[in-house]
Order: sequence, then C-alpha cells, then structure tokens
Amino acid sequence: MPFLKYLLLPFAGLYNIVTRLRNHLYDIGHKKSFQFESVVISVGNMNVGGSGKTPMIEYLIRLLSERYKIATLSRGYGRKTKGFHIATRKDDAQTIGDEPYQLQRKFGDKIAVAVGEERALAIPSILNERPDVQVILMDDAFQHRAVVPQFSILVTDYEKPFYKDFLMPLGRLREARAGASRAHTVVVTKCPELEAGNEEKIRHELHNLVGNKPVFFSSMSYQSPVAIGHNHPVSLDVVLVSGIAKNGPLEKEVGKRYKIHRHFKFPDHHSYTAAEIESIHQTADLCNAGSILTTEKDMVKLIGSSLFDVVKKKNWFYIPIQATFTKNGSDFDEMICHLIEEKLKEVPQA
Repeated sequence: MPFLKYLLLPFAGLYNIVTRLRNHLYDIGHKKSFQFESVVISVGNMNVGGSGKTPMIEYLIRLLSERYKIATLSRGYGRKTKGFHIATRKDDAQTIGDEPYQLQRKFGDKIAVAVGEERALAIPSILNERPDVQVILMDDAFQHRAVVPQFSILVTDYEKPFYKDFLMPLGRLREARAGASRAHTVVVTKCPELEAGNEEKIRHELHNLVGNKPVFFSSMSYQSPVAIGHNHPVSLDVVLVSGIAKNGPLEKEVGKRYKIHRHFKFPDHHSYTAAEIESIHQTADLCNAGSILTTEKDMVKLIGSSLFDVVKKKNWFYIPIQATFTKNGSDFDEMICHLIEEKLKEVPQA
C-alpha cells in the first residue's frame, strides 16, 4: 500500500492544482457566483462518500418546515432523467434519484423537492414555479461554487474526518483541506458517546482549518424496522442488504439487535435488478432468515414498479435513521432560525 501511495502522489498533486485554480477563479470573480434573495442553506462535505448529508437535510426540514416554505435542491444522482424538475407524486427514484425521492415520500406536500445539475439555473426555476418558497436547502453543494449560500453547513464523518484525509486519488478529499474555511459551521456526524477531551481535540483540529466557527456533534439514531408491503413482524434471523457509501456502522447497529446471516454490500446508489433480488431471497431461504433488512435509501428503489412484485415475495423491512445532536442541539436550531429571520427581513416584500 505505501508503494501505491507513492504512485498516486503525482495525480493527487495535479488534482490539487486543478481544484485550487478553480476555487481561486471563483474567489477573484473570474468565474461567476450568484446569490439569491431567498435564503439558501448548503449542506455538503469535503470527502467523497457518505458523511450524513441527507440525514442533516432531513433534520433541517423537521426544524423549519412548520415555520417556512421549504424547497430542497440536489443534483438527483443516479436518476435516468436530466435537467431541472420539481417532484410530483408521479415521480420515483428513476426520475429524480434515490435521496430526493426519499425526501418526497417522507415529507410529501410539506416541501418542494427539486433536482437539477446546474444549481444556479435551478434556483430561479424553483422561485418561478414556487414563488412562496422562503428557504432552499441545497444538498451536496459545498463544492458548487456557482451559488453563494447565505449559510454553509459542512458535515464530516467522525470515523473519517476530512482533516485526516488526503486528496483524490490518494484519499477521498474533493479539494484541499483549506477549502473548509468557506463553511459557516461544521457538524461532526455519526459520533459515538464522546469524552470531553476527545471532543475538544476534534474541535481544535477543526478550528485550525475553519477558524473560530461553531462546531457541533451529532449521532445517528436507528429507528425500528418498517415493513415493505406486508404486515409480518421482523424476525431475529436476518439478511442485510445495503447500497450506501459506508455500511460498517449499519452492520454494527443491526448486529446489536439481530443475527445477521449474510450482508449483501452493493455500491452507493446501486440500481437493483430482479435477478439480484431473487439471489438475495435464495440466500435468505438457505440461511433460514425470516426477514431481509435494508436502508431507507435502498427501499425507495426496491418499491419501484419493476421490482416490487419480486420484493414482496419475502418479508423486507427498511430501517429509518435520524440525525440527533449529542449536545447543544438547541444552539444549532437557534443559530439557523435566527439566520433565516434576519435574512428574510432583507427580502423586499411583494
């Protein structure tokens, strides 16, 4: 492995030059950035892969949707369509992507769920079609410099914080660590129970890169399994299926409550086939596993019309997760709500 790292080092150096040049062009105004009257809050990360962005978006929706008109905006990774689109009840994971569809199913008419590769073009389209929208939550947009958010939330995984990572392809960083200084706050996600000394050490590492900006710590709360198209109880003997960036924490959590006979691990945003589902069913039968557990992100693809007839042959369940702050969550809530109130005061009234 050390030898491989030496081979990758020149490529990481080239990647560093390209990303630094891109950021510099935005910083000096050579590349245009746009700011909008509606409050735009960005949630993103420095690393490729799962850092808890979608659970943070869901947390913000729960916090804000009773007080403000909310829209979410993401690229719609993995969808079979292109361009700007606001989700309707006719959409599914194929048309808008798995994570936007997850938001659409969960929050329905409470919010507008939009997808679009070009965020600077998508935001005016949202405001044109939904002029009552007050707050736009941009998912996975930290490196999307064409839009200047009023507030930028940088999330980083406790197990793999960005300040211990390296630039691609040597590591999984999308840009140099110094880019984190653009964030207005950092949330360390998926935290275990932290000792005070460890928390301060992490805070110190982050302050070295982002300055004296607020740092919060959150964990993932795994909810009880929810049946997919049946009303049978979940068994103790299970097969686990996941197509997410980091499946270790999921396996560890499920293993606390159930006996996992087999874990089918697929790539992030995996599109399942009927043949794969049948193979999972055969393995469950061989293992005498009475239930098949999966993630909510995977579930929204499994309930598609082309797969659901196969899925409902067995007792499938999905496990919802929620982001919860380990401490000072009320400070985070107050910070976000105060920001929105102050920004909305600046918006001209129609």
